[in-house]
Amino acid sequence: MDILLQVAVILVCLFYGARKGGVALGLLGGLGVVIMTYVFKLAPGKPPVDVMLTIIAVVAASATLQASGGLDVMLKGAEKLLRRNPKYISILAPFTTCFLTILCGTGHVVYTMLPIIYDIAIKNNIRPERPMAASSVSAQMGILASPVSVAVVALVAFLAKVPVDGHVIDFVQVLSITIPSTLFGVFVIGIFSWFRGKELADDKDFQALIADPARRESVYGSSATLMGKTLSKDQWVAMWIFLGAIAIVALLGAVPALRPEFGGKPMSMVLTIQMFMLLAGSLMIMLTKTDPATIGKTEVFRAGMIAVVAVFGIAWMADTVFAAHLDALKTSLGELVKTQPWSYAIVLLLVSKLVNSQAAAISAMVPVGLAIGLPPGYIVAFAAASYGYYILPTYPSDLAAIQFDRSGTTRIGKYVINHSFIIPGLLGVGTSCLSGYILAGAAGLI
Repeated sequence: MDILLQVAVILVCLFYGARKGGVALGLLGGLGVVIMTYVFKLAPGKPPVDVMLTIIAVVAASATLQASGGLDVMLKGAEKLLRRNPKYISILAPFTTCFLTILCGTGHVVYTMLPIIYDIAIKNNIRPERPMAASSVSAQMGILASPVSVAVVALVAFLAKVPVDGHVIDFVQVLSITIPSTLFGVFVIGIFSWFRGKELADDKDFQALIADPARRESVYGSSATLMGKTLSKDQWVAMWIFLGAIAIVALLGAVPALRPEFGGKPMSMVLTIQMFMLLAGSLMIMLTKTDPATIGKTEVFRAGMIAVVAVFGIAWMADTVFAAHLDALKTSLGELVKTQPWSYAIVLLLVSKLVNSQAAAISAMVPVGLAIGLPPGYIVAFAAASYGYYILPTYPSDLAAIQFDRSGTTRIGKYVINHSFIIPGLLGVGTSCLSGYILAGAAGLI
């Protein structure tokens, strides 16, 4: 009975914290820890310190990239690609936002691209909903394919503690599954989006909207673009430093012999990522004219620090409860997740919707899955299920897509659940989980 009450407390904290938004999610996790410790007399669990430190290092480097203007170099290149191929924007735009997320480790890069995507679509008489909704969803899917995202860092750190036949599923193995499965999911989203909805000429609601000259001017408006922006040498230097650090991290992950050995084992990738991300940030400050005071004011830094607090509170609360009932959970749930591992993916998806964060969902559920005996290979295969916050159109990037689409085609439906993002999200995540399962099986992980 106690465990049911404790799980209820967890759910209340998650739901209320998610509704409040911002750092509230992590702070409510702290409230949960206090209740578990002082009311239910459970021994406090262990917060994921390694994960949190790695998140801080990655966020610091990514925020420095944004503050230095290096991010604008990537965004301008992406815009150039889209403007050269406007007919294929429904497929190219989601791949573009996905790749930007993979490179930068955060889906927040999509905000700058959304008005550009809208402008290209509407000026070429393409239904804006097609690339806009697909791009918002694909940007978030890219998180599980990024070597410097909070979610992947957390996933690798948790898997490092649970060897399989004496072998740890490492950084490279995780990405060898999540990258192709993510890209396949984005491809399916793009194909669907190419044909979705009515053509603008046949859409009575759209035609009624632009019948008013003032509204027509608003819909077609002036162009949003980065093409005329002059990029400085410092911006290019910052971008290459950041990309170089990512390349080195990937190389060190692929070739463990290149890492120094301590105690007969190569240095862990968790420490490697921390070191090279901090190095990248320091080099950007030393070799460009970036003002360090602006780093903490960037959107990337703000969102990243919120993620740290969320992981801290949520993971600590979950670990406190599940560690106390580990034996009972293994007995009652162990066989279920082994015989029906898809049930873990469903729970991960729902938790993600509650917490509105892939990193927070992974931090809450991966340790639980591992503790009750779910083979680590399934956790990697179904990693894409940690993105479930498209189910309701409440995530900032989805709301931004709705606001930037002045044509009104990207929208929330009459029944809320029938919004522009639900089908692309279901298709993308479902396809990624299925292809992840196939790839993990081919790799001998399951």
